[in-house]
Amino acid sequence: MNHLIETSVGCPYCGETIDVLIEPTDLEQLYIEDCQVCCKPINFLVSESTNGEFLVSVYSEDEAF
Repeated sequence: MNHLIETSVGCPYCGETIDVLIEPTDLEQLYIEDCQVCCKPINFLVSESTNGEFLVSVYSEDEAF
């Protein structure tokens, strides 16, 4: 059974810190979720560090990654 991982990220638009739930199966996948504060679409990229921790990177629509 996969467990959701709660993490905090900063919105690339409004700068507010928001809590999001990450599913481990989202590893190396890009997905979009709206900011809970300003409602703008945030691009999420979930990766794994060398020591097994999940890393969540967020980007605005205008940023290249």
